[in-house]
Amino acid sequence: MQDPKFIRNVAIIAHVDHGKTTLLDGLLKQSNTFRFNQAEMGQSLIMDSGDQEHERGITITAKQTSIYYGDYKINIVDTPGHADFSGEVERTLNMADGVLLIVDAQEGPMPQTKFVLSKALELGLKTVVVINKIDKPSRRIDEVIDEVSDLFLELAVDDSQLHYPVYYAVGRAGKAWTELPADADAEADLTPIFNAIINDIPVPKANLDGTLQMLVTSLQYDSFLGKYAIGRVSRGSIKKGTSIALIDRDGKQTNTRIDKLFGYRGLTREEIDSAIAGDIVAVTGVTDARISDTIADINNPEALPTIEIEAPTISIYLGPNTSPMKGREGQFSTSRQIGDRLRRELETNVSLRVEEDGIGFKVSGRGELHLSVLIEALRREGYEFEVGRPQVVTIMDGNVEKEPIEELLVEVGSEFVGVVSQEMGKRRANLVRQEQTASGATRTAYILPTRALIGLRNLLLTDTKGTVIMNSLPHGYDVIGPKLQKTRNGVLIAFETGTTKPYALEAAEARGILFVGPSVEVYAGMIVGQYNRQEDLEINVCKAKQLTNMRSKSSDGTVQLTPFTDLSLEQCLDFIEDDELLEVTPKSLRLRKRVLDSSMRKRSAKN
Repeated sequence: MQDPKFIRNVAIIAHVDHGKTTLLDGLLKQSNTFRFNQAEMGQSLIMDSGDQEHERGITITAKQTSIYYGDYKINIVDTPGHADFSGEVERTLNMADGVLLIVDAQEGPMPQTKFVLSKALELGLKTVVVINKIDKPSRRIDEVIDEVSDLFLELAVDDSQLHYPVYYAVGRAGKAWTELPADADAEADLTPIFNAIINDIPVPKANLDGTLQMLVTSLQYDSFLGKYAIGRVSRGSIKKGTSIALIDRDGKQTNTRIDKLFGYRGLTREEIDSAIAGDIVAVTGVTDARISDTIADINNPEALPTIEIEAPTISIYLGPNTSPMKGREGQFSTSRQIGDRLRRELETNVSLRVEEDGIGFKVSGRGELHLSVLIEALRREGYEFEVGRPQVVTIMDGNVEKEPIEELLVEVGSEFVGVVSQEMGKRRANLVRQEQTASGATRTAYILPTRALIGLRNLLLTDTKGTVIMNSLPHGYDVIGPKLQKTRNGVLIAFETGTTKPYALEAAEARGILFVGPSVEVYAGMIVGQYNRQEDLEINVCKAKQLTNMRSKSSDGTVQLTPFTDLSLEQCLDFIEDDELLEVTPKSLRLRKRVLDSSMRKRSAKN
């Protein structure tokens, strides 16, 4: 591809679950990018390749792919929809000249829709709107189009951005139309979307005559070739085997050499000899490359503007495991090993910040989900460590300390509005607006501190019988408010080290909700359940029933235990308080008190 006029660079952006990755699946299949044995027609979410992406059903990292359609090469970037991974969106939009904004025909624009669209409009990217899922029974297409228009009026930085084409699609079925069809089941394909990309997305702004400039926007690793630096060639051309200058964000220059050069076709990389300005490529040989570095001509090294990422809002303590069971289940457990792994993560996870904090580390990210995905990735790789309660990251504005605040959108059935309002009142949330949706649910918007969101999702899921829909979006900073009241009861703490016995657990059930079952190893100071009252209670869950000389079957009886509550990683992070820790190993999640010794814990509580 030696003419930029035949290249299109487009990013797909949307709120979570509005159908970005599904629509991209359809584009890949219709363009015959795969051989039949590479992707079966029934396979979905081809771009979500990570284990956690498959399990959680979400996109976590932005990914590049290329589709050849007629004479055109279309480079497409699939972006995450969760606000916690918005750093992935911010860094990859630099590679695009336009965006496909996918909006659900029922839900309409949601908080993350607003965030990603504002970033695209700030960069001056051409926007093509796709109203997806028009086959939903509760679709409200006319209202959604009006809401999208209002969003553009609010966010546009230039009058020309108020003029945008609108298309209609059923991404799951691989159908799209330029006009709203009378019947969504009618025969159609995604040709209108391909034509929209070619005709509505502008040609890349490329200077073919200048010297090489390329901004590194993504990094990947390969056990055979090592590090791949991925980005869009902004100026000139790039050839394999040439010497280049690598300029970091501080302006420091390192001379190195491009070993191999790759272009994209579908999900695979193909080795090529050269590429021109406007194309997206991957290079090897630049082992020191980091995201936001510039690859430039060695004789005319000019740096490109660096990528600016919004600051983290949540931090946690992450350090080596200090429990009595340390070293049993993990392959890597020392502070040095954990630190090395976190530094490697910093190379690709641009929204993450890591600072040393004693023997452990203070890890800051964009939200609880962002940090929990990192924690899950570490434990799957064999790391053993402990984490503390999530804390907000404050900033200093002059002499005033400010905390992050967020806009929270909650959608529930009308019967649960009262319980939601009560919970929001405890967390000092301010009601901004309340409206009725087409489906009869109530949608309310609140402004509240980020710290008030910690533990809120699981609480509302329980209170609303799993029907609540929650989405949040950063809303700036405000002066730190008063301390929030404690909304959780106390905990049941194991009194001694040993193995849990059914006899002891039966007695403990009357005191609260258990987190462990029978025949589980516990240690003194470990949390084994939630108490029915506000204070903590130490309890012996290892006590066995004393033997008697009675031999009748009825004398011993059969212990009937209620199934214990097995908390997930996110639930554990939401549950712990400031004086508690979560022990994370490849096999187990254990809640514990920060101070294990009972007498020392009581002494520190008095102080």
